[in-house]
Amino acid sequence: MQRTVPGAESTDEITAALAMLRRGAPEGMERLIPLVYAELRTLAHRQLAAEPSGHTLSTTALVHEAYIRLAQQNSEWSTRGQFFGIAARVMRRVLVDYARRQTSIRRGGPKQQRLSLEDAESGVDPLVVATRRDELFALDDALERLAKLDARLAQVVECRFFGGLTEDETAEALGVSRRTVAGDWVVAKGWLYRALHGDAT
Repeated sequence: MQRTVPGAESTDEITAALAMLRRGAPEGMERLIPLVYAELRTLAHRQLAAEPSGHTLSTTALVHEAYIRLAQQNSEWSTRGQFFGIAARVMRRVLVDYARRQTSIRRGGPKQQRLSLEDAESGVDPLVVATRRDELFALDDALERLAKLDARLAQVVECRFFGGLTEDETAEALGVSRRTVAGDWVVAKGWLYRALHGDAT
């Protein structure tokens, strides 16, 4: 009697939905989202957990914005790992874009926004939030620079740091070995550390 691997049925369904998307069938996304929604929420929650307290973008809002952007992409995903690797990258872009808009608003951008009573009562220090946003922007800029030097190193960071993927999941997403991922992760972290401290070439 053949044993069924736990999660194999779901993985097969995800693979089938991704195949539909590659063939240009729009219903592929409708079939895919219910299969991955819970994991997308976990991914979004993980990324939001690293954001400053008082962040106004909810897990659901992040998932929905990421879904819209994913639906607009030309799908080249063939595996579950590849899909979640791209999803992690898309969520990073959503968070960075959101933070830049909020910073623009607070610096007197086109839409002025008052600090709400809830914000004031939450005890969130705006200087701390600003510092963390500046760090987010610096990391994003450094990651963009790294991508131009070595795209795979940047992808490993996106999967491991922003996506919270394991070494095995990252290896699947990028189509490389687990050992390669482990080595790239060490190199990428070292490069980013130097970049953030003004010593990367």
